[in-house]
Amino acid sequence: MHEKAKARLRVLVRWMRRDAGMVTSEYAMGIIAAVAFAVLLYEVVTSGQVKTELQNIVKRALSARM
Repeated sequence: MHEKAKARLRVLVRWMRRDAGMVTSEYAMGIIAAVAFAVLLYEVVTSGQVKTELQNIVKRALSARM
């Protein structure tokens, strides 16, 4: 390998190692956000008024004529 190619490879390896920790933290933040959204959605869907409306929609859909 030429010296210039080796130097470029070393720079590339250093650059890739510097960025290695970001991927894990981004996944962690994405998982935390997804779980928070799921909890919020669960709370909204199981609340009294929304639950009643969803049940009414399902009842109307099941009793509809085809």
